Amino acid sequence: MQDQIPDASIELFSTCPPSSAAVQGRYVQRVIDVARWSEEAGCRGILVYSDNSLLDPWLLAQIIMENTATLCPLVAVQPVYMHPYAVAKLVASLGHLYGRRVYLNMLAGGFKNDLAALNDTTPHDHRYDRLVEYTSIIKALVGTTSAVSYDGAFYKIDKLKLTPSLAPGLFPGIFVSASSEAGLAAARTVGATAVKYPKPAGEEKISSEVNVEFGIRVGIIARATDEEAWAIAHARFPEDRRGQVTHQLAMKTSDSVWHKELSQKSAEVEHSPYWLGPFQNYKTFCPYLVGRYELVGDELARYIGIGYTRFILDVPSDLEELRHTNLCFQRALEVTRW
Repeated sequence: MQDQIPDASIELFSTCPPSSAAVQGRYVQRVIDVARWSEEAGCRGILVYSDNSLLDPWLLAQIIMENTATLCPLVAVQPVYMHPYAVAKLVASLGHLYGRRVYLNMLAGGFKNDLAALNDTTPHDHRYDRLVEYTSIIKALVGTTSAVSYDGAFYKIDKLKLTPSLAPGLFPGIFVSASSEAGLAAARTVGATAVKYPKPAGEEKISSEVNVEFGIRVGIIARATDEEAWAIAHARFPEDRRGQVTHQLAMKTSDSVWHKELSQKSAEVEHSPYWLGPFQNYKTFCPYLVGRYELVGDELARYIGIGYTRFILDVPSDLEELRHTNLCFQRALEVTRW
């Protein structure tokens, strides 16, 4: 595709549409369409959500791999749902079947009501301690052909061997939400990409962390002019009083640091493409950048300059939207080379 990002210094991931918003009988085709658009647009992978209300992300990951040639699923993994051995087995099995890498988006928490229903009362920061053990076991199992033993506070395994083993070169990429200090510490410990839900680039601080990759979750709507981009943005994400009430209720049932931080910000920032309208109307879970290609591209260049190299985009509306997004990243990469 002509508009793909021609630079390996950054990686783009799109997002699989959540099943909760699916039209009855059309969801599988919608997943396939979004996956194929993402691959054609040059995305490295695609995030697949997971919570108590959604379809199993591993089944969706297989649909994605079955219908694309190179796109890698970024599967959300919640430790409460399955043993780390099961995750390692799935990674190895998909690698064996498709010869393709799987990325893991390691989740420490979720909605309080979901966790309570599963009888998970582990405090917020301790969930990250558990996540470190959980991820360490997965990495050990997929990273060797030998038996693995582990004796931790949350998990113990004794001479556990993964068969079939994961093929060389398919070791999973690992992401961890790092909007809290506990999350950043966990990402550092397990060698994961630390993912944030960003503030405007001018409010983000340059990280002093070494040997830690950083990424952000952000949606993009860009066109040739600001007026056209904002018209599309407001048409796609109109104000929704019911959505605002749902968002407020969700904030009360979440102990997520990023959720609370973003909820306290105004929807729009003056002279900036940064927009929280979709998030505050409960239409999505990340900030958006809206405006002309140059404006959005310059904002992306600031994020890249800070140290963010992986970008997880929101669910694309169509292939054309991804082409517009790629124009912004092309601009960003040009700016960062100046």
